[in-house]
Amino acid sequence: MTGTLAVRHGTTLTPDPRRVVVKLFVPGEDAALVRSRARALIDRVAHLDDEETGRLLRDTFDRFGARHRDLDTTFHHHYDLVRHRIARGRDLSPTTRLLIGAYFSHEYAVEAAALCNPSMVAHPDQTGLIVGQLRVAISLRQIGEGHVSSIGFAGAVLGPGRRLAVANRSGPLVVGQRAGVRHRRDLLAAGLTEVDCDNEITATVLDALPERYDEATFERVLGDLPPDLLSRSTGPDTLEHVRRTNAATYATAFPADTALHQRVLWPAVPAESNGMEDARFVRFADESGPVYRATYTAYDGRRIATRALASGDLRRFESTPMRGPGVRNKGVALFPRTVGGRHLALCRTDGETIGLTRLDGENRWQKPVPLHAPRDSWELIQVGNCGSPVETDAGWLVLTHGVGPMRRYAIGALLLDLRRPDRVVARLPGALLAPEEADRDGYVPNVVYSCGALVHDSELWLPYGAGDNRVGFATVPVATLLAAMVESAPAPGGRDG
Repeated sequence: MTGTLAVRHGTTLTPDPRRVVVKLFVPGEDAALVRSRARALIDRVAHLDDEETGRLLRDTFDRFGARHRDLDTTFHHHYDLVRHRIARGRDLSPTTRLLIGAYFSHEYAVEAAALCNPSMVAHPDQTGLIVGQLRVAISLRQIGEGHVSSIGFAGAVLGPGRRLAVANRSGPLVVGQRAGVRHRRDLLAAGLTEVDCDNEITATVLDALPERYDEATFERVLGDLPPDLLSRSTGPDTLEHVRRTNAATYATAFPADTALHQRVLWPAVPAESNGMEDARFVRFADESGPVYRATYTAYDGRRIATRALASGDLRRFESTPMRGPGVRNKGVALFPRTVGGRHLALCRTDGETIGLTRLDGENRWQKPVPLHAPRDSWELIQVGNCGSPVETDAGWLVLTHGVGPMRRYAIGALLLDLRRPDRVVARLPGALLAPEEADRDGYVPNVVYSCGALVHDSELWLPYGAGDNRVGFATVPVATLLAAMVESAPAPGGRDG
């Protein structure tokens, strides 16, 4: 079986260089030798006469106003970020301030380089549909200049049958704005444990904080620390660890009138400054109701880290670090519900084996149980998941990816026991979807890859990245896929069955 089981659809999403956001631009900070030229630029703009200042600002709005939402608000914000460079007492007109903000701004095409690695979940809005249809939200890895990745979205309607209609993706993009967040004490404790920071200061802070707290409460607790503790030699470093660990959790929100495809999750903390990669979204359900959760890889230019997203409506998102030995590599995928009262996830901590990890009572993901190691010719370099497990009557359906000769990526499948997901009960003896001739060229050649599929009307809908620079869609009846799987037997180096 070499990629013929899944049927490809003709619909394709390709990178669109017109999808741009406005980012802060500080001349000099993009050079190898950092030397801010901000003050000199501000002086040159401030010396323009009123007529030239007004003409330049009008021309800027004429050129860029229709491409962005609330461009004047962005210019005001960017002016505020550099206003400390203006001499005290110097009075600038409102027009000059806006123009300075424009000079400290630039457009960034979020998907100028590539668009890939999608996941698919049921959309929060299911109104206006006919029988047999399902509206879905598709997350996308967008890659722009400098290979910086962000998370974008698209909408589509599945059905009836195998019909697929992807919604228009036009309109100005919006980067989420930081929002207030209720921090969790247990996550702070897990983060401090991760860096082995346990002393009297951290113990005092954790004891004083409530289970959920805001920034004001956090600052009050730090302000109330006894001087005898702060004066110890470890005091400054400990406070830095506590503040940095607490700041790693943040929330971002979008205006209520923005469409899903206009929202961009852009790097917001140092750990993800060079990219937010490969979001694996899942609609998680428990006794409190459904919520959207995702994992993604944060990259700061040198190190990777696994982070989690949570959202009730795909408009407001909370981002938190994931802790523990089970999440110390890429490719973590959450189960869509608890199993036996436990939160579970797929992982690949050794870089080549699919494993199963569980969340302990201290919010740390434990050392994984190996599930499937490289065994077949098309996956001998490494294996990993292609998103969260999909629940079926027969078991947990896990889409996998395998890497073979010439770093060729293909998609396969495993079946885990519903009650004992540490047991692999069946596997697909070959690839479900493999690169074809059209997939050979791209941002990364010879790749098909997904971050999450779903089942609708007994059909598995699989969005996938092709060549790591465009997104395609494939389907296969769940019954057909399950029938093609064979009972699993233990493989060398793994724990199949």
